[in-house]
Amino acid sequence: QVQLVESGGGLVQPGGSLRLSCAATRSIFSIDTMGWYRQAPGEQREFVAAITNGGDTVYAHSVKGRFTISRDDAKNTVDLQMNKLKPEDTAVYYCTSDNNKYWGQGTQVTVSS
Repeated sequence: QVQLVESGGGLVQPGGSLRLSCAATRSIFSIDTMGWYRQAPGEQREFVAAITNGGDTVYAHSVKGRFTISRDDAKNTVDLQMNKLKPEDTAVYYCTSDNNKYWGQGTQVTVSS
């Protein structure tokens, strides 16, 4: 029903910032919850952040206070602003929708000095 495409990943130094964007091929107005997950090499995919249609947000403890998730239903996008990045944040970041029914292909984030 929907395809998701992530962008904005790259290489950044510790303490730096990146903004990831997820573009949906269909309207996300009717989608209750959109979210971001990440997966580091050799690790399981883990929850990062989610946002509801009403604007409520929830974050993993490891990113709380550093990351901010937002959505623009008019533009069919979901963003993840990442600040104060740490090497532990290095992973492929995935956008998800419809209770994890749909996933993007991911965008690589590497935090290294």
